[in-house]
Formats: sequence, C-alpha cells, structure tokens
Amino acid sequence: MTNSRYRWVIVAAGGLLGCVAIGGMFSLPVLLQPIARDTGWSVTGVSSAMTIGFLAMALTSMIWGTLSDRLGPLPVVLTGSVVIAASLALASRATSLIAFQFIFGVMVGGATAAIFAPMMASVTGWFDTHRSLAVSLVSAGMGMAPMTMSPLAAWLVSHHDWRTSMQILSVVVAGIMIPVSLLVRRPPALEVQPSRSEGAEKGVEMSLAQALRSPQFVILLLTNFFCCATHSGPIIHTVSYAISCGIPIIAAVTIYSVEGLAGMGGRIVFGLLGDRLGAKRVLVAGLFAQAFGALAYVFVRELAAFYVVAALFGFIYAGTMPLYSVLARENFPLRMMGTVIGGTAMAGSLGMASGPVAGGLIYDTFASYAWLYIGSWAVGLGAFLIALTFRPFTKAQAKSAPALA
Repeated sequence: MTNSRYRWVIVAAGGLLGCVAIGGMFSLPVLLQPIARDTGWSVTGVSSAMTIGFLAMALTSMIWGTLSDRLGPLPVVLTGSVVIAASLALASRATSLIAFQFIFGVMVGGATAAIFAPMMASVTGWFDTHRSLAVSLVSAGMGMAPMTMSPLAAWLVSHHDWRTSMQILSVVVAGIMIPVSLLVRRPPALEVQPSRSEGAEKGVEMSLAQALRSPQFVILLLTNFFCCATHSGPIIHTVSYAISCGIPIIAAVTIYSVEGLAGMGGRIVFGLLGDRLGAKRVLVAGLFAQAFGALAYVFVRELAAFYVVAALFGFIYAGTMPLYSVLARENFPLRMMGTVIGGTAMAGSLGMASGPVAGGLIYDTFASYAWLYIGSWAVGLGAFLIALTFRPFTKAQAKSAPALA
C-alpha cells in the first residue's frame, strides 16, 4: 500500500535539492565582478559561462528526463548532485576563461538539469489532488537559493578570494545534495506497470512521438522559452545593475534576496490559484504581468525602489514557472512526464541562456542596462500571446496515465 505521507518527503527533498543546485549555479552573478577584477576577464566573457550553462541545461534536460522515466529519479539526481559539487571545485581552479566557461558552463549547467525535470516529474506523479500546490512548494524550495546560497556566496567572497569561496560552496553542495538525493523515489503509480491486455482494454495511449509532435507540446516549449527569456536578463544582471547605480555589493545582493523571498510567496500563491482557477488561466495572467514587471526596472535607481520592483517581479515570474509542469501533467501520460517536462525545461534553459550574454553585451556597448529591460518587456508580451493559444487535449485525444489516489 502506498504511504501517502511520503509524498511530502519527496516535495521537501525536491525543494532542497533544487535550492542547492540552483544556488550553486547562480553563485556566478554574485561572484561575477570579483572574478572579472581578479582575472582580467571581461564581464561579458565571465557572464557567458551562465549562457553556456543554460545551453548545457537545454541540451541535457530531455536526456535526464528520459533517463528518469526509464531508471527512476534516484540515480539521475544522485549523479547530478555529485557532478555539480565536483564541477564547482574544478571551476575554482580554472586558469583561463575558456576553461572556466567549459567547466562552469557545460558541467555545472548540464548537471543542474539532472535535478529539475526528474524531480518535477516525480512530484507530479506522487500527487493527484493539490498538484499545483505540491509542484509550487518544490519550486519555492528552489526559490530559496537567492536567500540562502547567494548571501552565503556574497559573505564568502567578502572574506575570501573567489576561488576559495567557490571551493567552499562545492563542499556545501556535496554535503547536502548527496544524502538528500537518496530519499527520492519513483511515483507509486509507475511501480506497477499495466499488462498489455489491460492497456488494450483501456485503449491505446498517446505515444511519445505523438506527444512531442503535438501542438500542445510545441506551445508549451515556445511559451516557456519566451517566458524565461523575459526574466533571464533581469535576474542575472540585477546585482550588476544595482552596483552600476552606486549601490554597494552587499546591499545589491539583498535585492536579489528580496526577489527570491517574494518569489517563494509567488510560487505558493500561484500554486493555490492554479488548483482553484486552472493552471492555464493563472499562467496567462502571470505572463502579462511579468512583462511589465521587467519594464519597471528601467525607472529605478535607489535601493528602496529596487526592493519594490524586485519584490513585484520576483513574485510574478517565480509564480508562473511551476505551472508549466502542472499543464504538462494535465495533458500528457505520467509514464513520459520526465521527457515532456525535460522538453519544457530545455526550452526554458534556452530562454535563460539569452539573458546573461545579452545583458553583458548591452552593458558593454551602452554602459547602461535600460535596453535590456525594454527588450525583456517586449519578449514578455510575446510569451503572453503564445500562451493564449494553448488548448488542452480532450479526453478523446489522449488518455492519461493512472493517477495516484
């Protein structure tokens, strides 16, 4: 008999794993200026490691997701945990920009992808009711990174050089992620596979090829790409933007933390609203609001104003992100959830990859971030318009996998 209480252990494990993994990767925005000053590498060059990281996430997300469908999530997230920790340690010893970009970008980024899609797929399989809330709680855990790992990185780099700071972070990552990954389990609904005869009686389910060619999947990919492209630049460059406005680095990092704190609230609120009003309706409204939240950064210069905009923007963009996994679970069979969510993660990672390099190029060219936020606003409106075209599958179009009671 399924122990339904254990599903909350899965939620807690997913949130903690995501927090530390994302925190390890997103330590780069905090360490960006110290790395550039110490090595002489350009801001664009260093920040491009994040772009490479998101590209690596994109290229590996569906692979990790498919492996989790076949092998279960535990071996996948355990492998990712080990590689993230080892990659941070190796990146701290890089002596050239190319080596740093490869180790931090390809290895850290690729390994981080082993956490998101497998955990989201696992959680959607453990829950039938309150699915939006459960996924949002995992996402909220991931959103803890700006309030935990980022301040830790800022404190470390204030007392040590960036290399030592990154080495300490690698130890923290290994000490937390490896033990927690051992708690992850496959959803009970997938433990017992239906026989061929049972499948025939229920009718032929949607094949993976059909799912990946469907308009619903394509729209989810496009929406997530433009959604992430909208908030990528503002997220990655907010600290540098604040510093360029004369705000000290420690205070600038607190802006990032405020954004993360608001994002936690946004994930929970949007999750509750998704359960009550429907995931698509809430997602569409959130995407529209996100576009104008990004634009608001153009008008701020003082710390207090940064806090207000960061809280608003973080609340909105973080709240929308878990809803993609909910829409995926509502429209595609559970047995392919890792692949489908991995696909949406791939699209989101490609969108995220645009922000670091675009922001760096804009700042290096204009000595201002204004056009970054204006461009984010336009891209955000595009995400909103694409999401409006999403039409859920009818029951006749696809049969869902067995749900957890």
